Amino acid sequence: MARYTGPAWKKSRRYGISLSGTGKELEKRPYAPGQHGQNQRRKISEYGLQQNEKQKLRFMYGINERQFRRIFDDAGKMKGVHGENFMILLESRLDNLVYRLGLARTRRQSRQLVSHGHITVNGKRVNIPSYRVTPGEVIGVKEKSQSLDIIKDAIEANNFVPEYLTFDENKLEGTYTRLPERSELPAEITEALIVEFYSR
Repeated sequence: MARYTGPAWKKSRRYGISLSGTGKELEKRPYAPGQHGQNQRRKISEYGLQQNEKQKLRFMYGINERQFRRIFDDAGKMKGVHGENFMILLESRLDNLVYRLGLARTRRQSRQLVSHGHITVNGKRVNIPSYRVTPGEVIGVKEKSQSLDIIKDAIEANNFVPEYLTFDENKLEGTYTRLPERSELPAEITEALIVEFYSR
C-alpha cells in the first residue's frame, strides 16, 4: 500500500485528528466527511477500532503500510513496552524531527525538504526521510538552503520545540538530545490497539 498523498483534511476529519498539525481541519466540521458524517452512529467492532487507530497513526506520520509494519517489527525486538517503543521509533524519523524542530510547517513539507537534499545530519546531507536519528545527532539545514522561504515561514510560525530537542535558530540546527518519553508523544493515539491489531 503506497503512502497516502491525497487530501489531508478528509483523512483528518475521518480519524478525528489534525494531520496538518494546525488543527484547522477540525475547527469547521469536527465530524467525518460525507453526507452522513454528522449522523454516524454505527458501533465499530473491536477490529475496526484497532484498524482505525493504526490508520490514524500511519497517516499522522505519513508513511506507507510496509514501512509502518517494518518499524513496528523493529520495536518488538527492543526492550520495554512494544507500543511505546513503536511510537519512539516513529518519532525518531528524520522527516518527523525536522517538523518538530519547526523547520517545516507540516510533516509533508519536512519530507520534501529531506528528499530534496536540504537537510544534514552531523554536517552530512541525508535525503532519506525515514533515516533513524539517534540521540546526540545534530540536524541542520544545508548552507545553500538556509534562505528558503518555506523554512523561514515555518520558523516564524513555530513557537514550540519539544524538550527532547534543542534548537539554535541562528545556526538553523537542532540536536536530538534524548529519546522522548511516552507522555511527550501524541496523546490521541492508543498504541495498545495497534499492537493488538498486528498480534491477531
